[in-house]
Amino acid sequence: MHPAITKDAVAVVTGAASGIGLAARKFASLGLRVCLADRGGARLDAGETDLRAEGHDVLAVAADVADRDDVVRLARTVD
Repeated sequence: MHPAITKDAVAVVTGAASGIGLAARKFASLGLRVCLADRGGARLDAGETDLRAEGHDVLAVAADVADRDDVVRLARTVD
């Protein structure tokens, strides 16, 4: 396993409200803290709610990775 995947590290999963977001569950199951990032909306909120209900440390952030300001804000949020 990659050395970056360690308990309590932070995994930022972009596109988390769609298919790739399923990776967030795997990271969480490995003990990583997870930040779900996507353009916002009900699916992003539901992903956060589901992972929290499973007892995982998770944060959802509405961010468009095509927007530099959003990416900077996202980085500051998870820092």
